[in-house]
Amino acid sequence: MQTVLITGAASGIGRDTARLFAGAGWQCVLVDHNAPALQQLGRSLPAPASAPHQLRAVDLTDPVQIASLGDDTPRLDAILNNAGMSDASNTPLAEQDAAQMARLLALNLAAPAAVVDACGPLLKPGARIVNVASGAGLHAIPWRGAYSPSKAGLIAQSLALAQARPDLCVTVLAPGFVRTELVDGLIQAGRLKPEGALGKIPLGRMAAPEEMAQALYFLASSGAAPLRGQILAVNGGSSVHGGSQPLPPATLPPLPLDTPLQLEVCGGEGEAWQGVAPTAAEQPHYAASLDLSPLHCASAGVLQAVHAAAARFAARYTQQASLTLLLPSAQPRRWQDAGDGAAARMMVSTLACEWGSRALRINALEVPSGVDPQTLHPLLRFFCGSAAQYLTGQTLVCSAAAPGTPR
Repeated sequence: MQTVLITGAASGIGRDTARLFAGAGWQCVLVDHNAPALQQLGRSLPAPASAPHQLRAVDLTDPVQIASLGDDTPRLDAILNNAGMSDASNTPLAEQDAAQMARLLALNLAAPAAVVDACGPLLKPGARIVNVASGAGLHAIPWRGAYSPSKAGLIAQSLALAQARPDLCVTVLAPGFVRTELVDGLIQAGRLKPEGALGKIPLGRMAAPEEMAQALYFLASSGAAPLRGQILAVNGGSSVHGGSQPLPPATLPPLPLDTPLQLEVCGGEGEAWQGVAPTAAEQPHYAASLDLSPLHCASAGVLQAVHAAAARFAARYTQQASLTLLLPSAQPRRWQDAGDGAAARMMVSTLACEWGSRALRINALEVPSGVDPQTLHPLLRFFCGSAAQYLTGQTLVCSAAAPGTPR
């Protein structure tokens, strides 16, 4: 049985995440400052087969209480630092003093590191650490106090941890607009206008908390090892959109997140990749294409290969499907060819913006030469499938070695 520690577990993304892990048979150590809500959540979860869930009412702004997490906690396969808060005061940053920002910075920036320190001796070899940042850590959101700075700091802290502890799989989840209680409160208070937010999101909708739970469930699995030290921006493409015109709203609701995957592998020798998903045409199913063609072309031809793959995909699928491209991660031998790869990555982002309202997704993975396809099967099942319907426009770099392996 695997064990996960989840902070901020009693509401929003954390609550849906706890339900997902418990339903999958994990033992959960659930941490939140809201003891009544935590108890209510605990009563609703299925009990693990051999050990009970643990409920820990802890104020994560208090270092002494955080340190107590190292006591009587079982060995851990994963830590999900999900707890966080925003600033509802609407006070300009220059008018805030250190005391006003202290609690937010303590929870959003200091607590994740303190949790890892407290639970470090409990981590199993190859354990996964997932820190939940925000799109606000990638792009500044004004009049929310130190929220954006705190999340940018958490991202940098996470990447530093990944460098310092290569034996672990450290990743960052950067959600976009998620319809949590916090976001609902901002909408009701008039501080967030849904139509303005949707106009910046290529997929044309906000995410449901359970979509972030699915991303956390994947990142807490051993299949996330190729992504260690990276940011997974599950934000409907908002982080790659830079246009001045509002984007159209979604025309279709998302499919159920457990819809079976039907995967087409094209653009090369696909036999080694067919194990990603069954090929049977189950009904209903989520259609996806894995295109290998950019992986096998010369460095100066990656852009053209990406465009050709996109054209093939668009001719076949009109809505609710995903295209995942495999790109070479090797640097070109000639400096004159360096622009081709960057142009290909930006083409992925541009296509995501153009296709999003029809729930057509596109992402890319840069993979090292000679990679064993089987090591990427779990990653591709998530990327290509229905559980990742809020992930689009992203290019990530796959690592060749598993955590703990010399690089």
